[in-house]
Parts: sequence; C-alpha cells; structure tokens
Amino acid sequence: MGRIIRSCLQSLLKLVDLGIGMVGIAMILYSSWMLRVWQKNIGDSDFQPPWFIYTFLGLGITLCVITCSGHIAADTANGHCLSCYMTFVFLLVLLEAAVTADVFLNNNWEEDFPEDRTGRFDEFKDFVNSNFKICKWIASSIVAAQALSIFLAMILRALGPDHGSYYDSDDDYTPARVPLLRNQITHPPYVAYPHYALQNNAWNASASEKINS
Repeated sequence: MGRIIRSCLQSLLKLVDLGIGMVGIAMILYSSWMLRVWQKNIGDSDFQPPWFIYTFLGLGITLCVITCSGHIAADTANGHCLSCYMTFVFLLVLLEAAVTADVFLNNNWEEDFPEDRTGRFDEFKDFVNSNFKICKWIASSIVAAQALSIFLAMILRALGPDHGSYYDSDDDYTPARVPLLRNQITHPPYVAYPHYALQNNAWNASASEKINS
C-alpha cells in the first residue's frame, strides 16, 4: 500500500512539475520572439536589447532547470535531491512574492527597475493591464503549482526512498544464503563404494591370470 501511495505522489509531482516546465518553455519562446522583433526594428544600431527580454529568458531557463531537477528528485525519491528542489522552488516563490508586493504596495515601483528607453516595457504593461484577469489567473496558477510541488516533495521526503524495490529479484537474496552454503559439506563428484571396488579388483586379477596363461 505504501509503495502505491509513493508511486502516485511521484507521478503527481512529475505532472505538476511538467506544468511549471511548460510555462518556462513559453517564456523562453516569448523572449526569443521579442528579441527577434527588437533586432528587426533596431537594425544595425548599437542599442542593447531591453532588460525585461533577458529577464523573461532567464526566468524561463530557471523554470526548465527546476523542472528537470524535480523529475530527477521524483524518480529517485532521494531526500537530498528533494531538499534541493524544494529550496529552489521556495526561493523562486519568495522572489515572485517580493516583486508582486513591490508592484502592488509601492506607488513608485517603476523606479526600482532599470530604465527602458525603448518604450517596450510600457507596451508590456499596457498588455498586462488590458488582459489583467487572464494574466492574474495565469500567475495564480503558476504560484499554486509551485506551492503544490513543494508540498508533494515534502511528503515524498517524509516517506523516504522505497527500499523494497531493491529486493524484487532472487539475486539480491543470494549473499544472505552464501554463509549457509559454505557450511555445508561438499561431496566429491565420484564416490567409489567398497562393493564395486572389490568386484573391479577381482575382475582385473582374473583377466591378468588369463593373459599370463
């Protein structure tokens, strides 16, 4: 029963972690698209791409790395791997919470970010404001998935690895039977019984007498 529960938790953690990875891939694709549009519009000028493009790209790569580590931790159910995974996700949630609190509680929150001379960041803000409900649900879903992944990882870490899986085959029990086998008396491959030995000697003696005569 415990093995079934552990397997279900591992599958659920992989599923939730896969959703986080899909968000990371979407952020990487979106940042690549913005970078391509920026290069077409700017031409051969020496202007650097807007900072938020690199921010989107970095967050997307971070989410993909966390997803890979989450799949490894779920497969092995190792306490160290699960602890590292929970730490990464928790730090990411703290960063998201800090940015969200700064935006909603600080009226001059734009001063905390680097200056954008291209105006692309203003376009992004306008897009978020025009689709605020959709963006809010997406952000809430991401945070909920991250919190759920931490909760599932905590339960798996408390259950520990499945030691019973190492005893599925009979080969694993062989070392335990070796000392018993060593104590057993081994018989030689051929044992000559006295009765047959006497008959063989008599036959050999009669055969030699006939040859000599």
